[in-house]
Amino acid sequence: MKMERLPPVRTSLGPSNHPYMTGPWTPLHEEVDATDLQVIEGTIPTDIDGIYVRNTENPVHQALGRYHPFDGDGMLHMISIQNGRADYRNRFVRTRGFQAEQEAGQALWGGLMDGPDVSLRPGYGCHGGLKDSSSTDVVVHGGKIVSTFYQCGEAYWLDPDTLEQGGVASWGPLDGVSAHTKIDEATGELLFFNYSKSAPHMHYGVVDRHGKLVHYVPTPTPGPRLPHDMVFTTNYSILNDLPVFWDQDLLRKGVHAVRAHPGIPSRFGIIPRYGDTKDLRWFEAEPTYVLHFLNAYEDGDEIVMDGYFQENPTPRPLADAPDGFGHMMAFLDEHSFRPKLHRWRFNLKTGETREHHMDDRILEFGMFNQRYAGKPYRYAYSTKTKPGWFLFNGYVKHDLETGESWALDLPEGRYASESPFVPRIGAKDEDDGYLISFIIDENTQTSECILVDCKRFSEGPVVRIALPHKISSGTHSVWADRAFIRDGLIAG
Repeated sequence: MKMERLPPVRTSLGPSNHPYMTGPWTPLHEEVDATDLQVIEGTIPTDIDGIYVRNTENPVHQALGRYHPFDGDGMLHMISIQNGRADYRNRFVRTRGFQAEQEAGQALWGGLMDGPDVSLRPGYGCHGGLKDSSSTDVVVHGGKIVSTFYQCGEAYWLDPDTLEQGGVASWGPLDGVSAHTKIDEATGELLFFNYSKSAPHMHYGVVDRHGKLVHYVPTPTPGPRLPHDMVFTTNYSILNDLPVFWDQDLLRKGVHAVRAHPGIPSRFGIIPRYGDTKDLRWFEAEPTYVLHFLNAYEDGDEIVMDGYFQENPTPRPLADAPDGFGHMMAFLDEHSFRPKLHRWRFNLKTGETREHHMDDRILEFGMFNQRYAGKPYRYAYSTKTKPGWFLFNGYVKHDLETGESWALDLPEGRYASESPFVPRIGAKDEDDGYLISFIIDENTQTSECILVDCKRFSEGPVVRIALPHKISSGTHSVWADRAFIRDGLIAG
């Protein structure tokens, strides 16, 4: 392996015993370029060609108030695999907020757990004094990496070969862009939504594969809401208005406190991909909160939608958490939320909704073969977590046609990243490919990249590739074939 370290960033962060700044959450400030990565075990497949990119909340400065892991600065980790060889590089996302704090040498904004009076400057996000750290999501669109923030900030572009910073995407509207933009690989389009505290409270838009905003319409909700994800079919996009959102009385006082609102159903808004506000139809369903969806598709008069139904969207503070961290850890504990793999069916003729759990296990962060996005599909890959810590310690593969499933558990002390599906070059069917993931190994204080053959799922990794440093636990990720990066869509 050959490695080049970049000049260090300016940091004011000192030692900490914060549970989300130690262990697998230990911040990484080193940026490197590394080529010819060492293989620990197995052989790098020669039948894949592309990049795996994962986003990370990675704090650089000492918090002004009470640090929450979602406050960390965005850092992208990228491994490129081609011809049986792997290269790696990582970069902070140079947002406006990151650059301002580099110049100041300290934090300038409070975080998710702080009041509005903590920040020293107005926020860049759409929801008060938070910094837009672009640390939540990452996709590849129009030949560029696009990084976004869950609180509706700006979309940032980076080069998929070098991670060179491209700045703010020109298509982003003034109301911002939420994380969980969606890419339709069949058309190359990017679908997105945003949300705010002022009417109409939500918008929906489409960006073509050349980076032009070609559609943008209001999709009103009765008040400020907190949607986190969306999903699409070939002809429709599906938004949501869920009964977990800010306490309206406290919001008038500038306090952002999330509450469940009993008696209010879940609502899912279905709009044609290029539909107007008048075309938006709302379907009611059982009350819940959905952090992440899987896929959706059209089936006759119905739209089928899969995601993770939270049975307990507003959990009590975690009883065995370290002092002062019970509330924070409860909201980072999938076992507290109890998300279950769930299917909704919306009948476009009758307006009826039918729904049911597809598995009683606690699962989340599902991935599938993106060539089947918006279309009927068969296989889904979900993560399992360690209670209390928002750390992935295994996977479950589902055959949604037969109901069969297969589990893969990681050894104690090893934690995965969100793991997209990587189709083989010339794949013969839907699950002909791999899961790819970055692993943090607390036993050896190292990190690596693994690939799991989805045809032999329970057998574990077919290759383990050493990374040049231990990375920090992160959020969302993407795989992009090099042909998709070049052409902007998958032909056929």
